[in-house]
Amino acid sequence: MLFDFDGTLADTAADLSRALNRLRSARALGALPLEKLRPHASGGARGLIGAGLGILPEHPEYKGLRDAFLEHYADEICVDTCLFPGMPNLLAALEQRGLRWGIVTNKSTNLTWMLVKELGLDARAACVVCGDTTPHLKPHPASLLHAAQELALAPRDCVYLGDDLRDIQAARSAGMRCVAVGWGYGEGLAAWNADAVIERPGDLIEWL
Repeated sequence: MLFDFDGTLADTAADLSRALNRLRSARALGALPLEKLRPHASGGARGLIGAGLGILPEHPEYKGLRDAFLEHYADEICVDTCLFPGMPNLLAALEQRGLRWGIVTNKSTNLTWMLVKELGLDARAACVVCGDTTPHLKPHPASLLHAAQELALAPRDCVYLGDDLRDIQAARSAGMRCVAVGWGYGEGLAAWNADAVIERPGDLIEWL
């Protein structure tokens, strides 16, 4: 079982939004409410800077803003972040059944491992594949194929859970089964052509 991180395994939206609002504060702009920024949290720096400042990667200011955003985020990376309700029980249930689980995320290695350790998952995850582990980000399948290789499994023997369309696209391209999760930041899950859509972590055990 392989999990996307932000919006699937852990609710990171509040800490990501705080980093964005620090950028807004530096520009003498008021803070945006979490409810407005939450749907963009799966997009990381790119999604939040676009939503909160209207600046996209092709803008000349983007790189500086992204670097500042990541510094702010690293400063307070696990203040409000936590596993989604029901996720601790799901991970325990998978382990009890002898199923290995891992993480595949577009988040950078340094930020991912900071969170993995803070959440006490470093000794439990069978693999952690990050956005800079391979040359390509999801929806490219490279990171998922890398995870399967680390686990010495064929991609068809892996299931990937995600809350974003690109998670499902990456899993399809990798030849994995895929599950869209309804508790994350994505919308319109029914149109993603996932093998299943689940609303609670515990539903995964029933689907398996």
